[in-house]
Amino acid sequence: MPNKSNTYTEQNQVVYAEKITEILKELPPFVSEYFNAIEFSRQPRTQLAYAWDIRNFFRYLVTELPAMNGMDMKDVTLEQFGSVTAQQIESFLRHERVYRNDQAELVSNGDRALKRKLCSIRALFAYLYRMDKITSNPAVKVQVPKIHDKAIIRMDPNEVAEFLDNVESGDHLTKQQLVFHNKLKSRDLALLTLMLGTGIRVSECAGLDVKDVDLDNDRIRIIRKGGAESFVYFGDEVRDALLPYLDQRKALKAAEPDKDALFLSQKGTRLGVRSIEYMVKKYAQTVTTVKHITPHKLRSTYGTNLYQETHDIYLVADVLGHKDVNTTRRHYADQAEENRRNARNKVHLRRSSDSSDN
Repeated sequence: MPNKSNTYTEQNQVVYAEKITEILKELPPFVSEYFNAIEFSRQPRTQLAYAWDIRNFFRYLVTELPAMNGMDMKDVTLEQFGSVTAQQIESFLRHERVYRNDQAELVSNGDRALKRKLCSIRALFAYLYRMDKITSNPAVKVQVPKIHDKAIIRMDPNEVAEFLDNVESGDHLTKQQLVFHNKLKSRDLALLTLMLGTGIRVSECAGLDVKDVDLDNDRIRIIRKGGAESFVYFGDEVRDALLPYLDQRKALKAAEPDKDALFLSQKGTRLGVRSIEYMVKKYAQTVTTVKHITPHKLRSTYGTNLYQETHDIYLVADVLGHKDVNTTRRHYADQAEENRRNARNKVHLRRSSDSSDN
């Protein structure tokens, strides 16, 4: 169990580690060796995603491949695993596109999910091949699913204004939603204004503690994806939304281990990622039914607004916590194109005929 004194990020890492340990008990020892090797080079959440994908792959092997059919996953040998072919990996990916799980529920995976699964399998094969535990690496022969870029969805300025107005007023909420609105609107307005005014990730928002809010410097302390600590500054509108909630928060009793959490649920527990996603969806539906607005779209909205105001892609990358500016550039390429279009007449090669000489 996570230590009650640990931070939100540390608690999550412990949970991830426990889940990985349970999964590895089902798999051969050589898979555990691989996870030992990547323990300090991959974040626990990433390792957990790898573990899920690799377990699904082994389930497929012992279910569908004649040579391993009926075996316990943990009894698969290195020799058997090393005999897997590229065609069999491709068959697994085809199987994963649409299948029924143990509860007979239909599960489907798009190209992005299949690419992630292949990357997980490739990483395991690459490690075993590099360590001379297998004689070939069939995974490198499997073509990576082609990912088609999606249109960047963001909220327009008028939609942002209406969105926050509805959070404050409760307009267009259902009767059931209005029952709790007066009690929760200060929290909801503070949280959503903070996300729209800083571009922080939903996990970063969920992980905030009261002590992370620095009103003297108008900034918050967050733990970035990857575990790095960072300070993000906010403007007057965010400050004005935070102050009433911070006053209200002093009177709220929080349950252990969430006594320091900034944003609390009605039960006094830390407001989690899923709850924040539901909150965004609830209020977004009062503004638009065409756009699928998620917490990440609030982040995209902030990034777009910041880029339009500054035209500084490096500043946007830094504020959003992107390690690679090319990630930022891909997301805001259309904005850069618009800026180039607007700049086409900014430089004059010859003076107009009516301009005066110096």
